[in-house]
Amino acid sequence: MKKIKFMDVSFRDGFQSCYGARVKTDDFLPVLQAAVDAGTDNFEIGGGARFQSLYFYCQEDAFDMMDAARKVVGPDINLQTLSRGANVVGLVSQSRDIIDLHAKMFKKHGITTIRNFDALMDVRNLAYSGQCIHNAGVKHQVVIALMGLPPGLSEEYCHTPQFYLDRLKEILDARIPFDSVAFKDASGTTTPRIVFDSIKGARKILPPETVIQFHTHDTAGMGVACNFAAIEAGADIIDLSMAPVSGGTAEVDLLTMWHRLRGTDYTLDIDHEKIIEVEAMFIDQMDKYYMPPEATEVNPLIPFSPMPGGALTANTQMMRDNNSLHLFPEVIRNMREVVAKGGFGSSVTPVSQFYFQQAFANTVQGKWKKITESYGKMVLGYFGKTPAEPDPEIVKLASEQLELEPTTEDVHDINDRNPELGIGYNKKILEKEGLPVTDENIFISATCGAKGIAFLKGDAPLGIRYKKDVEAEAAAKQAPKASAKGELSPPKLSSSSGNYTVTVDGKAYNVTVAEGSGAVQAVTPAAAPVSTEPAKEGVPVEAAMPGNVVAIEVEVGESVNEGDDVLIIEAMKMESPVKAPKSGTVVSIEVSPGDTVATGDSLMFIA
Repeated sequence: MKKIKFMDVSFRDGFQSCYGARVKTDDFLPVLQAAVDAGTDNFEIGGGARFQSLYFYCQEDAFDMMDAARKVVGPDINLQTLSRGANVVGLVSQSRDIIDLHAKMFKKHGITTIRNFDALMDVRNLAYSGQCIHNAGVKHQVVIALMGLPPGLSEEYCHTPQFYLDRLKEILDARIPFDSVAFKDASGTTTPRIVFDSIKGARKILPPETVIQFHTHDTAGMGVACNFAAIEAGADIIDLSMAPVSGGTAEVDLLTMWHRLRGTDYTLDIDHEKIIEVEAMFIDQMDKYYMPPEATEVNPLIPFSPMPGGALTANTQMMRDNNSLHLFPEVIRNMREVVAKGGFGSSVTPVSQFYFQQAFANTVQGKWKKITESYGKMVLGYFGKTPAEPDPEIVKLASEQLELEPTTEDVHDINDRNPELGIGYNKKILEKEGLPVTDENIFISATCGAKGIAFLKGDAPLGIRYKKDVEAEAAAKQAPKASAKGELSPPKLSSSSGNYTVTVDGKAYNVTVAEGSGAVQAVTPAAAPVSTEPAKEGVPVEAAMPGNVVAIEVEVGESVNEGDDVLIIEAMKMESPVKAPKSGTVVSIEVSPGDTVATGDSLMFIA
């Protein structure tokens, strides 16, 4: 009987897939220790969104987290992180010196293996980052990024076994140093047949001693079947997770997969009784965190609009924060067209975020009215070569709106020329802010931008959604509904009767109360109050999409020209400038940085 190895991804991808990566280190370290004691020796511990999220939402340092994890597990356990090729751990691709610094810093802070992928499968983006990982003395796991194509498309080559095997041959021809190969399906949309054929074909191409690892999510309900297909095709290791961060948007549960292998020629190398105890402990430790319902669900629509499990809950969390969650179904529907017209890059971060941002913009602003910056740069070639040629009309729109020409140049060369990237530029930022100029701080500044600097200055907000806070929000929303049903007791009254104005769900009513008993005698709609506020002068500058105000670029009394950027709104990790609708003078500003706004809200007035 063949023992199948596994990597426990609970503490990185599990957190990312179920909690939007927003989990405090001290809450999971005891479970990590328990998992080691139960015999697990291979963990995914960081990278991906679990780098930026610690600075953005958790008020923690990712390097401190990695150090703490290494201290808990000891020197011999494999601790693995996830890297996005030229983007390393952010959404923006980096210059060569930052890519090299990434490998050195992760080696310094206890990482054994870095899984390295490029969503576009542009081998140029894997070559340099892979060499840096190898040079730093970290094991390099190179990735073939999988995705199931939405049904009904005419594409016959991209994301087929032949496409994946051709990319693997390119990696071998480029002589990229690697220690293992991972077939990674972030959206869980690749069918078992394609998984089997791809890994079976890879076994014929790769040297026989090469370790092959397989990764998928259960978002579309195919995780168990795909894992078994990978095992039968010759995979050595599969990625699994533990409850409560297993199933649904996350990976298949350890115990579920152990059950699937019973009675076959394979088995998972676990003591299932010990894993049961660890999972019970994990569930208890995570009980304080709010898990959105979509994290635990199998979503049959995901194969039609591939959305990675690791990005799905992060995006729904942001939509909740921006009061736009009701738009989620339409955004997902719009993703199919966005993927097809964008060149069929694998739906995994950062490309999945580019897809989601463009689908979000198409939903709230009208189809293709605005090409978002990252999606536009992707179709123009500024993140590498897409698997298929993007739609020519979308390329034209992107070029016009972003004022950039399409390119086939190596992104490393483009970024090395950018004066706002690199070690030197980020050193200057740290010096200007009076912050220590360390390698760690340089990397935080480069990959986390202004939010990273805010963290280093002690100004980062806490963005974790705890269960008690969500329950309190829900209770507050229920209170007006209860009052509308007459469930709120009237105030204690004196012996005289009275007339009162009561507001329910934003509507005012006149209520007449009987003397003594307090019984309600009559309820009639109240006349709309006469506003004491003077009418606003000028033309309103309205929000084109829901989001958070991150910056105001002008002041009251300042003259602006039509088309000038006057304010910045952030939504879905995307900063969108709001432009002046006319030339004139700013007469009032109605919002402040940090405010949440809805589509159509008046942000300022220009006369």
